Amino acid sequence: QVQLVESGGGLVQTGGSLRLSCAVSGRTAIYYARGWFRRAPGKDSEFVAAISWNGGSTYYADSVKGRFTISRDNAKNTVSLQMNSLKPEDTAMYYCVADRSSSMSRRGVDWDYWGQGTQVTVSS
Repeated sequence: QVQLVESGGGLVQTGGSLRLSCAVSGRTAIYYARGWFRRAPGKDSEFVAAISWNGGSTYYADSVKGRFTISRDNAKNTVSLQMNSLKPEDTAMYYCVADRSSSMSRRGVDWDYWGQGTQVTVSS
């Protein structure tokens, strides 16, 4: 059973930074693609970023490219999302995801495992 647990959310002012982390249980999960999605109130889930199992490939939504950085530490079985230059429109619940197939799809339905989420609020 793979479980994902996010941490690091909070309240920050426009232009500030936050670092989200996601710990995963299950040793085989180090071979899974990992990623982040977010959901703002009243909106559908939105792809944010993804990283391949060995960290060799990363993908970002256009809305966060250049501001967010995804990374992973397979020794610790964690993935992180460094968020800089935050904007009010980044306010959302952020979810850590994992995918056995490593497709790194931008569609939420293609990811096998989801965490419970951590709230990020950016004040203007």
